[in-house]
Amino acid sequence: MAWDVKYKIMEDIKIATAQFENRSGDKDYNLDVIDRLCAKAVGQGARMVAFHECSVTGYTFARHLSRQQMLDLAEYIPQGPSIERLRAIARKYDIAVLAGLFEKDEDDQLHKAYVCVDKNGLVAKHWKLHPFINPNLLPGEAYTVFEWGGWKFGVLICYDNNIVENVRATTLLGAQAIFMPHVTMCTPSTRPGAGFVDPALWRNREKDPTSLRLEFDGMKGRGWLMKWLPARAYDNAVYAVFANPIGMDDDQLKNGCSMILDPFGDILTECRTLGDDVVTATLTPEKLTQAGGYRYIQARRPDLYRDIIGKEHTPLQRVVWLKPEKK
Repeated sequence: MAWDVKYKIMEDIKIATAQFENRSGDKDYNLDVIDRLCAKAVGQGARMVAFHECSVTGYTFARHLSRQQMLDLAEYIPQGPSIERLRAIARKYDIAVLAGLFEKDEDDQLHKAYVCVDKNGLVAKHWKLHPFINPNLLPGEAYTVFEWGGWKFGVLICYDNNIVENVRATTLLGAQAIFMPHVTMCTPSTRPGAGFVDPALWRNREKDPTSLRLEFDGMKGRGWLMKWLPARAYDNAVYAVFANPIGMDDDQLKNGCSMILDPFGDILTECRTLGDDVVTATLTPEKLTQAGGYRYIQARRPDLYRDIIGKEHTPLQRVVWLKPEKK
């Protein structure tokens, strides 16, 4: 069945993306917030609600953890208590919930996982392809595409989206919308304008929101995001569901900006509050074929670049702000 014909029989779907200030290692608190924000999203008509990378466990503090501490924090999937709690939330609201946590298996291997759970249990799981926050994490070795509500969804976690081949590959595997959970922005790099944001601005946000907004919306935060996120959606003619925390994550301040973009690269909805929030947008199938990226995918000539893109290469991943822990 041709793509354009297939998409005509699909129905619109409402999806929400959230931002909140997680607590490091406090799963009960984080799951309570996820529950509360899901209730708000359902009030807006959402059928799926997406949260950020490691939204269940917290993220940045894991750079300080030993292997044993990581194993203590991580859970088995799907039999772990956090998955059961997410399932209970999904069942209560009759929705799909997407959230992140650290996973361990029976051989004590560790992965960064992002899951989709509905009332029936685990729907899909993605392992981050490019983990770096803790040296004990193993990279995922496969792309993730799953079907829910008549749509096909992909998942790429944070750094995964920086490698454009990952987004294109997920699209070619059938994804029409890609969940992009992150913990990002407001860290130093070689990029002009990058850097940390002073936590004091967050503590003073009620009295002086303007100074905080200037930092959050500038090149340390949203200004950088706008350089690449719309391009990922536009080039691949997919919906991009971006989720990011706001507030303190360990000792780093994050600026939220959770948003949903359409296949034209346009922002449909975005969290703009300086605190926990959730926003909802309607995904419509006609945009999947109306957007230019759809035509460009059809015009590809893999014979020109198959051997170039598939050439042997040794991965080298470097995160400027992440310094090795002192022994």
